[in-house]
Amino acid sequence: MKPRTKGVLQLLLILVVVAAIGAWGYFGYTNDKIPGVQDIKLGLDLNGGVSITYEAVKEDPSKTEMEDTFAKLQKRAEAFSEESAVSLEGSNRINVDIPGADDAEAVLKKLGDAGNIYFIYSVNAEGTANIKAAGTDQDGQTVYELARTIEEIIADGDVIIDGSDVSGAEGTYRSTNDIGGTEYFVELTLNSSGAKKFEEATGWCVGKSGLQNTIAIVYDNEIVSAPAVSTKISGGSAVITGSKTLEEAKDLATIIRIGALPLELKAIRSNIVGATLGSEALRTSLIAGAIGFALVCLFMIAVYRFPGLASAISLVIYLGVVLLLMLLFDVTLTLPGIAGVILSVGMAVDANVIIFTRIKEELATGKTVRSAVKIGFGKAASAIIDGNVTTLIAAAVLFLRGSGTVRGFAITLGIGIVVSMFTAMVVTRWILYTFYNLGLDKPGMYGIAKPVKRLDFVKHGKKYLLISGTLIVACVVMLIVNNVRTGTVLNYGLDFVGGSSVTVTFDGDLPSNSEMERFASDLIGEPVTVSEIKGSNALVIKSTAVLDDEGTMQKLKNAFSETYGVPEKNIETETISGTVSREMKADAVWAVAIATVCMLIYIWIRFKNLSYAASAVTALLHDVLVVLLVYAAARITVDNTFIACMLTLVGYSINATIVIFDRIRENRKEMLKKDDLKDIVNDSISQTLTRSINTSLTTLLPVLILIVLGVDSIRAFAIPLAVGIVCGTYSSVCITGTLWYFLKKKTEKAD
Repeated sequence: MKPRTKGVLQLLLILVVVAAIGAWGYFGYTNDKIPGVQDIKLGLDLNGGVSITYEAVKEDPSKTEMEDTFAKLQKRAEAFSEESAVSLEGSNRINVDIPGADDAEAVLKKLGDAGNIYFIYSVNAEGTANIKAAGTDQDGQTVYELARTIEEIIADGDVIIDGSDVSGAEGTYRSTNDIGGTEYFVELTLNSSGAKKFEEATGWCVGKSGLQNTIAIVYDNEIVSAPAVSTKISGGSAVITGSKTLEEAKDLATIIRIGALPLELKAIRSNIVGATLGSEALRTSLIAGAIGFALVCLFMIAVYRFPGLASAISLVIYLGVVLLLMLLFDVTLTLPGIAGVILSVGMAVDANVIIFTRIKEELATGKTVRSAVKIGFGKAASAIIDGNVTTLIAAAVLFLRGSGTVRGFAITLGIGIVVSMFTAMVVTRWILYTFYNLGLDKPGMYGIAKPVKRLDFVKHGKKYLLISGTLIVACVVMLIVNNVRTGTVLNYGLDFVGGSSVTVTFDGDLPSNSEMERFASDLIGEPVTVSEIKGSNALVIKSTAVLDDEGTMQKLKNAFSETYGVPEKNIETETISGTVSREMKADAVWAVAIATVCMLIYIWIRFKNLSYAASAVTALLHDVLVVLLVYAAARITVDNTFIACMLTLVGYSINATIVIFDRIRENRKEMLKKDDLKDIVNDSISQTLTRSINTSLTTLLPVLILIVLGVDSIRAFAIPLAVGIVCGTYSSVCITGTLWYFLKKKTEKAD
């Protein structure tokens, strides 16, 4: 087959793949049978809903108790939404996410209620009535209520069975003898203990009249059903008739099935997000992502010509694969998750930049395009693999130590890193060979590297260290000043101090902060702080009091509705206990420490020299402290995304450092006989300088768009991240190489 014909066929295949990605997204809108982009699950911050974390009141619950409670709570959550997600956290916690919940307060009230289910005698053997008529419903059927408290009924031994005796309950129906007739009922299944007790009780009820012939089913002190007993029931299987509809039968079955939670639970963290606020966050984030993606593609084409075009096509495929994997692995997309995807697009370009730089260098030596492409990919492989592995370490630590939205960020970042390696090393290479086969084989079409001027970075090493030292001292001073002024070194959010937050979006004019402080303080009975969200018509009210009393929250919402006409859908609430906040602080420290140590061990193993690892850790500490200075000086809220920001920064900084170290290692083999160590370091940094700058720009562009267009929570994440990208580039270029040189010279003298 002729090369041009092969190239045409390859190009057609590329177009088909790109078109298929577009069609997949399109069919997601129009055909429910074909899952598409629109079928990706959205987290609470994008879709609205309720997230709550429960902790067992009992100390050291057994594994079986937690698993049983998890199963019961999962069924209870599914009653609100089929898309609910329930997960065990540690040995005594359960987290529940219910996207799209309409009545958030009802969810919070019913979800973790430790109410039990009891089957009781309506009238006991002594003739004492346990239930009584309380009127009739709209169909004229008698409605019953308890005549005595459930505690008295239990004490008198009038409970026949409870939730621990129930194995299952299902609402179903069957046809009757009547033409078109249908009977709706509940199929009840009991365990061996329950079956024995139920057989004895139903045998006693048979043949009696009035309420003595009924067994009442009580849930949370309310009678949910009072069926009559028609026969003695043995074997542990029974049917409860009387439901008017299948839905009513299923509701009764659900109550019976999940009525008794094995453990009593307490809410230690809750978050209610309005659907309106979530959809706005999704819209602005997607716009930011689209603009950032387009700018990255245009930049690559302008700088790298046909390789840049190959990179842009590869990025389209990359984005499609990432979204497809999220769909296949049932990943829930959150707001930080979108930030992770956008950020990973910028980082995905890094591998292409490394490859294209290598190709241009090979073309400058007179090699053909085909040969330059082959050699360029080969020489770039080690830096790409090492850089991405270190970033994967950061993503893994985020996943293991983080929770909720931070874990969502880690998943999308991790998927992005893996896919980026594949698209860079395989897809981009294939597209470049396609261009070559089409006749685009002139070196000028791919760019030829110009001679690199050796810049003396080592000479100015002490100046760089002085600049960095000044920034670090400024960080320490700012932390001390903040502590003196406010009592805390940083502006800790609820995640780190505990408390409650209410975000209110007004339809009309915003009340003044002082007015809102008086209004909310009077309602809560505690002092509050009020701040305005820039770019929106919303206020955030925070209190150090943990408002876990659902009545207080509802009181607030009612007051906003009556006084300011704010609908409940425009009100978000979040409550975090002190226990969670203490753990969050510990997680932040441990996550950064664990990730840093793991990365340094990897660098030590890969480069077989402790000087590389020592230089890298110094640069990392520098970057972390500079970003900490931004948090302190700008009073940016330190919340759960703080961990994601720091670890992303650590991974990014190490990635840039490894590219320089990889070039130093390569040049030492080729240049050591004719150049001294200082020249090798200067040449290595100079040769990778263009890559360092271009990668920073392509990563920075999407982040800057997030700062301009993103919602407040994303902006608080993106601003320090942007500073970290700039700082990480500076430390990699100006500090790591020169510091490695000084350490190497000292160790050589010691030897």
